[in-house]
Amino acid sequence: MSATTATPGMSPEVEQKAPTGRRGNRDKPQKWGSPVTYFVALLFVGICVAPVLYIVIGGFRTNAQITTDPAALPSPWVVGNYIDILKSTVFWGEFANSLIVAIASTAGTVVLGLMVSFVIARYDFKLKGAMYSLFAAGLMFPLVVAITPLYLVIKDLGLVDNLLGVIIPQIAFGLPVTVIILVPFLRAIPNELEEAAAIDGMSRLGFFFRMVVPLSVPGVVTVGILGFIGSWNNYILPLYVLNTQANYTLPLGVQVFSSQYSTDTAKVLAFTSLAMLPALIFFSVFEKRIVGGLTGAVKG
Repeated sequence: MSATTATPGMSPEVEQKAPTGRRGNRDKPQKWGSPVTYFVALLFVGICVAPVLYIVIGGFRTNAQITTDPAALPSPWVVGNYIDILKSTVFWGEFANSLIVAIASTAGTVVLGLMVSFVIARYDFKLKGAMYSLFAAGLMFPLVVAITPLYLVIKDLGLVDNLLGVIIPQIAFGLPVTVIILVPFLRAIPNELEEAAAIDGMSRLGFFFRMVVPLSVPGVVTVGILGFIGSWNNYILPLYVLNTQANYTLPLGVQVFSSQYSTDTAKVLAFTSLAMLPALIFFSVFEKRIVGGLTGAVKG
């Protein structure tokens, strides 16, 4: 007969059901954080999510419902506001303009930023530190600060009321964030890998395209997502540069639509919801990529 040991106050049946780890030790119960921490976190989440939900749900209401009870749910739910917006050629024209600006700005920022980051991270030259500090200092100067002299430059270049007048400045102002994130990624690439590639006869450009670009994909995806969302939501620069409604992006379209249909609150909320929906979906789908890319940048 084999002897069994039991913990005082615990029946053998309970003891047999207790979970054990790989080393035979019982798994410790998970410790939950302080209730205050969860309350504060939920409070901040509610503050961020509540306005978005109000706008989206408000598009399913009528003006009479909003006037009678602004905080109530739609009763009944009305989809006509969204259908009218989706049938509008103006909305799709502004959507196309925003898509062109966002894709072109993101592509330019990623390509140029990756090249600059490669040079700063992998090669030693005079004023290397000054160049990196210059890009870091660019984070402290938002677009709003430079909007007046920037508009004068755009006007001299003849790019007023042209999508290029929005794309080129957005690329320039997106480079600081891109360089700051990508440089740690490229520094983390072992020098032995570059030396082995040189021994095999691979040129610097070949090493850049065949080795550096694939290894820096997490950082490239991160800066690409941030650049796309920032470009999609940009309002100040298109406001100064674009004059005709045919060239408007969606942020400007929301402002114009709100002025034209100021008495139709429900339809304005529907237009606003559809305008911000692509950026929300894009961010939600690639959220883990952003966190993973920023984590890799910090570790590098």
